[in-house]
Amino acid sequence: MLTKAAFAPLRLASLRLARQQESRAYDLVMRVPLLCWSTFCAIVQMASLNRYMHDIGTALPFAASSIKLAMMLSTIGFLLVLAAAVLLRARPIGKAHGLEPRISAFIGTFLIYVIPLFPRRETSMAAEMVATVLILVGSSAAVAALLQLGGSFSMMAEARRLVTSGPYRYVRHPLYLAEEVAVSGLVLQFFSIWTIIIFSLQIAFQLRRMHNEEVVLTEILPEYAVYRNKTARLIPGIY
Repeated sequence: MLTKAAFAPLRLASLRLARQQESRAYDLVMRVPLLCWSTFCAIVQMASLNRYMHDIGTALPFAASSIKLAMMLSTIGFLLVLAAAVLLRARPIGKAHGLEPRISAFIGTFLIYVIPLFPRRETSMAAEMVATVLILVGSSAAVAALLQLGGSFSMMAEARRLVTSGPYRYVRHPLYLAEEVAVSGLVLQFFSIWTIIIFSLQIAFQLRRMHNEEVVLTEILPEYAVYRNKTARLIPGIY
């Protein structure tokens, strides 16, 4: 006759399988919001690019229109690479605990999309070009960081593998830095006291995200502590 002790390994195996399936399902569900949003934004940007190509040369000098065109293409590229990174990323081997890291990640990611809801500011050609160049540089750098991250990208504070090549040789969070450069250009285009407040809040949540990610990576990946001590968080020699 089989005893309860004999069934214990089977129960443990079933419990582990259930947890793995739950973790798999959770990971798939967590991909959906950012995947849908980045794809939607890419489609909207493509429509804007189509309209701009139709009207190109009618309002801006050639150099200015070329910079704006490059900016739009870099933004679309970033959104498409972001969607691919979300779709193809590996399953996490560790996650932050509690609700706060998830709330911070969500707000830090999506708060910037409130800025274009404000009236666009009438600016000089020079100011418009500065804003366009900031968005171009930030979006292009974000694409480079995302490509380097590959399957390690995550919106939430999670650990997959440690990436120390490319821009990650110099700073621990180049993707966040690139995003903030691009957002600063967006803020210039929609400049007001309210967009400045939103931008400040978004930076605060992004800093909190960095902290939460570093806590998880330190707990899960022993080599992260050495890497953290050798690199700056955002700006080499400063911070």
